[in-house]
Amino acid sequence: MAPTTIVWILAAAFLLPVLWFLLSSFKPGSELFTWPLRPLPQDWTLAGFRTAWERYDFQQYFVNTAVVAVVSTVFTVFVSACTGFALAKYRSRWVQAFFLCLLATTMLPTEVIMPSTFSVILGLGLYNSLAGIIIPSIITATGIFMFRQFFTTVPDELLEAARIDGAGEFRIFFRLMLPIARPIIAVLAIFSFQWRWNDYIWPLLVLNDPKKYTLQLALRSIVGAENIDWSVLLGASVISLLPMVLLFLVFRRQIMNSDINSGLKD
Repeated sequence: MAPTTIVWILAAAFLLPVLWFLLSSFKPGSELFTWPLRPLPQDWTLAGFRTAWERYDFQQYFVNTAVVAVVSTVFTVFVSACTGFALAKYRSRWVQAFFLCLLATTMLPTEVIMPSTFSVILGLGLYNSLAGIIIPSIITATGIFMFRQFFTTVPDELLEAARIDGAGEFRIFFRLMLPIARPIIAVLAIFSFQWRWNDYIWPLLVLNDPKKYTLQLALRSIVGAENIDWSVLLGASVISLLPMVLLFLVFRRQIMNSDINSGLKD
């Protein structure tokens, strides 16, 4: 069997459940579990989408999730760039020790540090607030490592020349280092936005006010204790995926060409 044929078979195997999920979102509830199963809806309907949007105040959930994702992404990129620059260009054994400690955190599951992080959020009075979701997510070892590895490729002679011309460290960072790091900024921004948009566990711990729920928590609230309105749940799930699909379509070149996310976590 030709390698191309195998690739097409695997692609179809992955695409079929996604396509079935999308088509099912346009089915009324009475068609979802009829036998024999039919991939195409007999009666196309948008009732699930309308009910999800109107009954569960998805407009507010979108705003909450967008605020968390955008603000977290901006601060994550900035803090990661600053830290990566310092780790790459300042020579000190303490700096290197800090870098090793930072890398060591990637070996710990996220759930291990959640109790201590939650205690800090409680102590700062940020419980049940969007800030309580944003602040712990700003510092990521992945982003710092990405910038540090990129900045190490910049010749030290370039920085020395800028210092001789009278440029300070802040000017070197903002006028020299950040512009040449635009590819890394774009890649980290994409991944950071994706992480925060899809985050579920941490918002579940921090938020208890339904008006402050993010989309992932809103989807969970649709699932009842004894019954599930599947048409509404499918419609809401498709709505929540639209920004991610748009993000992929706009930045697919950066996403497809970057493998720096392999083996790392947020």
